[in-house]
Amino acid sequence: MRQVLVIKLSALGDFIQACGPFAAIREHHRQDRVTLLTTRPFAALAEASPWFDEVWVDTRPKAWDVVGVLKLRKLLRRRKFDMVYDLQTSDRSSGYFHVMGGPPWSGIAAGCSHPHDNPGRDSMHSIERQAEQLAMAGIPTVPPADLSWLTADLAGFDLPQRFVLMIPGGAPHRPGKRWPAERFAALARRLAADGIASLLLGTAADGPALDAIAAACPAARALTDRTGFAEIAALARRAVAAVGNDTGPMHLVTAVGCPAVVLFSAASDPDLCAPRGRVTLLRRDDLAQLGEDEVEAALRRLA
Repeated sequence: MRQVLVIKLSALGDFIQACGPFAAIREHHRQDRVTLLTTRPFAALAEASPWFDEVWVDTRPKAWDVVGVLKLRKLLRRRKFDMVYDLQTSDRSSGYFHVMGGPPWSGIAAGCSHPHDNPGRDSMHSIERQAEQLAMAGIPTVPPADLSWLTADLAGFDLPQRFVLMIPGGAPHRPGKRWPAERFAALARRLAADGIASLLLGTAADGPALDAIAAACPAARALTDRTGFAEIAALARRAVAAVGNDTGPMHLVTAVGCPAVVLFSAASDPDLCAPRGRVTLLRRDDLAQLGEDEVEAALRRLA
């Protein structure tokens, strides 16, 4: 039995777009032991998946954290791997190639055995880029992501009969990727007039935006910090549709088949990272200039 390591550290959208490659690697190495190196937010998700025999957590220590760096070095050298698939392909993950003593490696690390040496790789969408990387490493076919195993009990949510998921949040350090809360609220009021409730998903950091929307539309319900990855997937399967900013949960929502309208500003490029599936992309350099009329029309066409 061969020992195989897969590296995918973050973030949520990138992790979801790597689920097809995870499945392809698992299929290619059916008789082997496949270990994933990831970060803590995704460890439980990976452990619940059908793709890995073991999950290791990379704490990503800073260079000055000598103890943390030595622990990571020890972890990476714990096992002699017969093949490593670096799907993160960052400077950090490429550096692990040398820390581990240069095992057989698919990625972009200098001197690796299976380089993804397409000079145009950085202009490719993540899904095509990873598929090409694996093809160069001898895995010719990558399936679409199958998250049918990811589900949750929704009995405690007292769900309305018809609802849309709204995801108004995003990375706190990138406010330019957010459609204004008042626009979400106006959209929620329009949907409510047709008997469609809005369920607002987000973390505590998104709480102020979710609270503002719920206050402006009684038919909107904030589920702040109540939904993990499994709950988001289960809710998406029940929803009429979803609408949200370019943020990780929208990748999860679309990956389970929910029709979605995804809003992009100049802060990110959908040609490189847009969710796939039954998706309508709406773009404005400044999302404040995107009116709810256009978003509502796109949502109704999908739903």
